[in-house]
Amino acid sequence: MVHGMATPTASLRTLAPTLIERLSSRVTADSGATTTIPAPFTGEPLATLPLTGADDVHTAYAKARVAQRAWAALPVRERVKPFLRLVDALVDRREEILDVIQLETGKARRHAYEEFLDVAMCSLYYARRAGKMLKPKRRQGAFPIATRTVELRHPKGVVGLISPWNYPFALGASDIVPALMAGNAVVHKPDTQTCLSSLWVLDLLISLGLPKDLWQIVLGDPAEIGDPLLDNADYVAFTGSTRGGKAIVERIAPRLISYSMELGGKNPMLVLEDADLDRAARGAVRACFTNAGQLCISAERLYVHERIYDDFLTKFVARVKDMKLGTGLDFEAEMGSLTYERQLEVVTRHVEQAVKEGATLLAGGKARPDLGPLFYEPTVLADVTGDMELCATETFGPVVSVYKFSDEDAAIERANDTPYGLNASVWTRNVARGRRVAARIQAGTVNINEGYGSAYASYDAPMGGMKQSGVGRRHGSEGLLKYTEAQTVASQHFMDLEPPPALGYDRYANGLATAIKLMKRFRLR
Repeated sequence: MVHGMATPTASLRTLAPTLIERLSSRVTADSGATTTIPAPFTGEPLATLPLTGADDVHTAYAKARVAQRAWAALPVRERVKPFLRLVDALVDRREEILDVIQLETGKARRHAYEEFLDVAMCSLYYARRAGKMLKPKRRQGAFPIATRTVELRHPKGVVGLISPWNYPFALGASDIVPALMAGNAVVHKPDTQTCLSSLWVLDLLISLGLPKDLWQIVLGDPAEIGDPLLDNADYVAFTGSTRGGKAIVERIAPRLISYSMELGGKNPMLVLEDADLDRAARGAVRACFTNAGQLCISAERLYVHERIYDDFLTKFVARVKDMKLGTGLDFEAEMGSLTYERQLEVVTRHVEQAVKEGATLLAGGKARPDLGPLFYEPTVLADVTGDMELCATETFGPVVSVYKFSDEDAAIERANDTPYGLNASVWTRNVARGRRVAARIQAGTVNINEGYGSAYASYDAPMGGMKQSGVGRRHGSEGLLKYTEAQTVASQHFMDLEPPPALGYDRYANGLATAIKLMKRFRLR
């Protein structure tokens, strides 16, 4: 049985009314409407916040465009200063933001801590490198010496950014930071349930020197504010479901603006026959149940070689059954709550349908209202078949299905048998073998002997999805340069790109043809 550590409601720290009032003032809203968000741990009210109307979205863009022009005119070295200050401030005030994240999402503190680390490390990475990434670059010209070519990078303008509820701090701030450093303004729609962490970091950045109108936050129903948010954007960045991403593309396609998206996943974990089973069992718990499985890059399909299948399952299931669930604002709980009632309904439906149709329940399998209204036990199922919804559809909860395979090729084929391609992991003592297997898996990131963190936290490398798991990348140079327009400026010197009047075009053409061979021979091209 999964262990629960129910914490009485009275013992939970709450957010100070003065903090809620200050954060509320950072919402761009004048509609007069409000909404109250609950704390997932208890279902009790957490905060009442103003809601944005369609007219407010237009106002947000107008303010952002004015602020963006002045911001883009600053040297990059000046633009990065608030973010260098942010790194220290985050470390100094980490307990405060961890409380905010936990109370608005219901996740365990150790998983909230990953969000803190992500924003701090991602901000530091780009603050140190933005100047070099955005610096004008000399490029090879049409003719050596005679053509001097430079690549410039200009900000897109105002980015419309939509961030999800599951990692609200990380997937809001860590995408907005490079967009701002690139010289853009941002109009940001976080999920209303989990907007407090975004408002918190915006409030902090303004105190550290960020112009107050540069990052606008709007809250409300997508049916009311979604269209004006997209229709006014110069670029759209979205993290969420594949269905939502497709709807956004349809809306912005007539304007031919650029976009990037991280979408859904049904991520595989492959445990090869030479894997360290204790390490793999520990890693599988982390890969499958971080943030109660509400993680785009978590593992939902676990493929284990038949030689080690029974031994691995014994170790893995024992660890799952020994997990500690709880609501405490400390690091004791290994897993927290789901965030939304609708997510609890999906998890319950997937598990009940699978068991009814013949799947074997190895661990978990039920809600835990004794701990809180949205708790569900970490669940492991075997004998899941292709006709079950759980097999191919993203659950986005604390549920994993386990499958047996006979050889490496079969495992790779099954890992790739999905419309998604976001993340994967391979477990083996032979890292060279793991890299060969990883290269054959159709996923934007693949981790060896880790579930997701080693690839995601490699900020110098791109992160994103293949197939229907996304378009574009975050992190690395692409994570910043995607928010810019590339411009080529070339000046011509000493010679023109047409023949001198006395030469004639035939002789000129023959001369150019000869020059191609000479450039090749002397490695000028």
